[in-house]
Amino acid sequence: MDVSRSSYYYSPKGESQANLDMMKEIDRIVLEHPATGVQKLSDIFRLRGRRVNHKRISRLMKVMGIECVYPRKCLSRGGKAKYVHPYLLRNFKPDRPNAVWSTDISYIPVEHGFMYLYAVIDVYSRFIVGWRLSNDLSAGNCTALLEDCICRHGTPDILNTDQGSQYTSEEWTACLQSHNIRISMDGRGRCKDNIWIERFWRTIKQEYIYLNPADDGHQLRLGISKFMEYYNFHRPHHSLPELLPYKRYNAAA
Repeated sequence: MDVSRSSYYYSPKGESQANLDMMKEIDRIVLEHPATGVQKLSDIFRLRGRRVNHKRISRLMKVMGIECVYPRKCLSRGGKAKYVHPYLLRNFKPDRPNAVWSTDISYIPVEHGFMYLYAVIDVYSRFIVGWRLSNDLSAGNCTALLEDCICRHGTPDILNTDQGSQYTSEEWTACLQSHNIRISMDGRGRCKDNIWIERFWRTIKQEYIYLNPADDGHQLRLGISKFMEYYNFHRPHHSLPELLPYKRYNAAA
């Protein structure tokens, strides 16, 4: 089978408890201060009495799939990914549900590891039209969630994402094109281009995730499900005239 015995029976070693604790702390810091990079994180940990090598912090941030916000060099256009698309929402204000959806993936810590939360939000109403929890990052999870959202709520005119590898893949692009959805993407290093879903990550982490540490994926899934229902149907959103996302989404749907 052209597979060595040692690699066939090898079981990947997970992160140590010390690394998991550090990842939780990194997530809290970067969520509050998105411009905090590897060197500054090293300094913060040193001020707290912990000497941490910058290479370790850099590796953990890559595992978590997060990156700080900083000015980028204007490199040659030819170096861009094949499936990168322009940002379509500058000076654009949606006036109805399903005009624009926004989606992203966020790292979520659990007691002995971590998982990834995928979510799609309707920009006009701030209604979460769908979410998915997984222990891996893949374009397949993104497309499966989108197909489920479309099945339950219809098709958006525009869908905005960042330039992550899942969203610049052929699989993701083909899925959107098959539904005639216009593709919009954040500019490089511009997290505020996707501010609606980024603001939701802050909300769910500060109001639920950090206050209710989960022991495992099953407990996390149940807790997130309850919070999603609370967010959509019971939590007032002061930017909305109707206060509740589901009322604004259904009133104009």
